[in-house]
Amino acid sequence: MTAIFDKLGIRFSYPDNWTLDESEALEGNRAVSVYSPEGAFWAVVAHEPDVSPEELAATALATMRGQYDELDAEQAEESVAGRQLIGYDMNFYCLDLTNTAIVRSFRASDAVFVVFCQAEDREFVDVEPIFRALTRSLVDSTSPPD
Repeated sequence: MTAIFDKLGIRFSYPDNWTLDESEALEGNRAVSVYSPEGAFWAVVAHEPDVSPEELAATALATMRGQYDELDAEQAEESVAGRQLIGYDMNFYCLDLTNTAIVRSFRASDAVFVVFCQAEDREFVDVEPIFRALTRSLVDSTSPPD
């Protein structure tokens, strides 16, 4: 079964056994996260439409570089439902485990969205299709920029 989040101009479907965290939204941000039972997470932030998707993705990368000394990153682009998403694929060590994180940003008619997902590598194989479905449901819920 799936659940639907639809608040703050953000709409997406997510597995109903994942935990929804709206704490950022409660603090006044247009942001929400969902967590898998094993600890992987997918998060989305909606920014004003005049912000650059490239700059937002670069800021996310810089933040990760500040937290993880041995972060490897590659620039990435992908098409989701006919829309171009830009960002970075990142790999790093945390607590002696290898982790993968992905940041993608895209422009919609009323906002610029940043999607961030992360999982320990053994779990990433299982949750990557779910991450893709979450992102697809978000993209599908938005209108392309004019």
